[in-house]
Amino acid sequence: MTPAFKVVIPARFASSRLPGKPLLDLGGKPMVVRVAERAHLSGAEEIWVATDDAAVRAACEAHEFAALMTRADHPTGTDRLAEVVAQRGWGNDTIVVNVQGDEPLIEPEIIVQTARQLAVSGADIATVAHPIVDPADFFNPNVVKVVCRADGDAAYFSRAPVPYARDHFAREGGGRSLPADLPAYRHVGLYAYRASFLKAYAGLTVAPTEHFEALEQLRALWHGYRISVTLVDAAPAPGVDTPEDAERMRKLFDHA
Repeated sequence: MTPAFKVVIPARFASSRLPGKPLLDLGGKPMVVRVAERAHLSGAEEIWVATDDAAVRAACEAHEFAALMTRADHPTGTDRLAEVVAQRGWGNDTIVVNVQGDEPLIEPEIIVQTARQLAVSGADIATVAHPIVDPADFFNPNVVKVVCRADGDAAYFSRAPVPYARDHFAREGGGRSLPADLPAYRHVGLYAYRASFLKAYAGLTVAPTEHFEALEQLRALWHGYRISVTLVDAAPAPGVDTPEDAERMRKLFDHA
């Protein structure tokens, strides 16, 4: 059974690599609208775009998607979600799925799966991971890894190659291959939150591990919150982070 849930799409206008990214034209519609259309297919009871720019809000409303103005100085997307929870007055048990505003190809089913994982697990947060099969990904610090406990909750997130197959790598002289049974999972940055956690988030101090790893989810673990992980078979479709990504996505939608 799928629980009731809401989707919030943070859409900050400024981007160091791609200014104005939410309004990137993809086949005649702004990218943020394309994301909202995918979220709508998930069956979410409400979808809100949270932005700091009036043009983004106007673009959403022109396509009949609701948008909220939020502060421009939020350090993270999680802080922006927390402001939406406060503005809307959502109760503590409300399930809020954070869908990134630069993922116009996101599968609606993965949104549903993450919301369902949160409801079934009873955790404070749910997120997504998939198996790592390429050694290059395993040793790449830009690929975030997650180690899970027996109950499916996250034990730790890291940019380091964890869990480290000590004997295997010693035998074969480095990271040319991975053991077939290595429980190595790549973290996908899709989250479902209970509103109670988002209300508490702003008051949480930064964790030492977060400071060094540059991973804000470690703050939740440091303070004792549960993060349940749902597994998918392979990586979801990539988002838009660079001008090269933007051009690739434009071509895809132009030929759709």
